[in-house]
Amino acid sequence: MPQIYFLFRIILSIAFLFSAYTKWIAPGFFEITILNQGLIGNRDLAGLLTRSLIGLEIALGILLLLPYYLKKVLLFTLVILVGFTLYLFYLWRVGNTENCGCFGEMIEMSPMVSILKNSIMIGLACFLLFKTKEKNKASRIPLFILTGVVSIVFVFLPLKNTENFPFQSFTNFKNKGVVDLSEGKKLLAVFNLDCEHCQTAATELGVLKDKHKNFPATYVLYFQEGTTTVAAFEEQTKTDFPYALIDATQFFDLIGNSPPRIYFLNNGTIEQVWDDDFRKSIESQFFSK
Repeated sequence: MPQIYFLFRIILSIAFLFSAYTKWIAPGFFEITILNQGLIGNRDLAGLLTRSLIGLEIALGILLLLPYYLKKVLLFTLVILVGFTLYLFYLWRVGNTENCGCFGEMIEMSPMVSILKNSIMIGLACFLLFKTKEKNKASRIPLFILTGVVSIVFVFLPLKNTENFPFQSFTNFKNKGVVDLSEGKKLLAVFNLDCEHCQTAATELGVLKDKHKNFPATYVLYFQEGTTTVAAFEEQTKTDFPYALIDATQFFDLIGNSPPRIYFLNNGTIEQVWDDDFRKSIESQFFSK
């Protein structure tokens, strides 16, 4: 039986470590998710909470495998899981069916699915808590692990300053959901739905995407001033990029002298801005080597 108990601890540990990993590789996604959920009021606080949570999950994943104050660690684990589950239940009650962010954008889970996942983990934690006999060892190792891991997270995952990033308000795209444009390499196109040049540029993007398997993630900001709909635009250009609608002020702030315009974003920095020769510029940037 002790082997079974340790196996259950391994399962819980892996769940926490994997959860931390999915947030670590894309912290901005989780930051935006909790911002959209209304849990946090601004991006800076969301960043602090995200990194603290990553550190906590890593520390719990480690401590669950160690013998130090195991009963207290299991009790704390249970409290954390119950707290998360109550919050997920609240999201479900208010009708939120989007990815809760528990496993980042790697594994999309609705609040209800995540509640079921947490219920299994709560069951394991309760069982282990009941079966475990506390053998406290006078050790500060758990405290050192917790504070050390959280500190390491902030060192290797420093807070981003997105204050001057012009696209920080665009966090939800149709057909994709939550998106952090300040992470990774992305293309962002700004199109007028009635603009023939925009339709041509979109067609070229579609051709390039079909041609290159490693084509960068591409998103579109559409401005509608006439009668052309997004569906009509996509049908004409044979594209279906994730998109968001923008108003006239946003549109004219983001284009040059005339549309279209395509931005190459690299970890929150605008690396290139293209107003013409899109196909040549993109192939030169990404596929010339």
